Amino acid sequence: MQGLSGLRTLVLNMDMQPLSWAPLSVWSWEDAFVAVHQERVIQVRSYDGVRIRSASREYEVPAVVALKSYRRRRHVAFTRYHLFLRDGFTCQYCGNAFAAKDLTFDHVIPRSRGGRTSWTNIVACCGRDNLRKGSRTLAQAGMRLLRQPFEPTAFQLDAAARALPRAKGELHQTWMDFLYWGAELER
Repeated sequence: MQGLSGLRTLVLNMDMQPLSWAPLSVWSWEDAFVAVHQERVIQVRSYDGVRIRSASREYEVPAVVALKSYRRRRHVAFTRYHLFLRDGFTCQYCGNAFAAKDLTFDHVIPRSRGGRTSWTNIVACCGRDNLRKGSRTLAQAGMRLLRQPFEPTAFQLDAAARALPRAKGELHQTWMDFLYWGAELER
């Protein structure tokens, strides 16, 4: 099984679009292989030249699979990652971009003043601005938001995730036909 470590399988919805961009919908190749053989998904593409063997058979390793039935995403989970993604990994006070590990979040209306922990009251924030604002209101702290917080749709988060730069090698070449339907064509 040499050459299989780290292989992942892109998971598409029945309409051949990624199940999610935030984060990108991928499974381990092992989970995808089992799903193919349990007939829960359709194998769309295989990794070239990568095979696994049993005592009596040889199998291709799935690079891209599609669900057999359409999965509708009803709402977006309220998580730190989704919050940072909604805000573009940018502090909503100073406007600087940060890595997720360097971001925190801030209650626009502080909890001590009745503010709720919800999409419409929390923004991504750098540590410096979080300390500067403290438990004061925006007016008291003399601060302004770049944009009002809102509850994003799955489509808005997917668009934000597509716009993020990707690490080299994160997206396998086999997946490219399924990831950039909205990209401008070369002339």
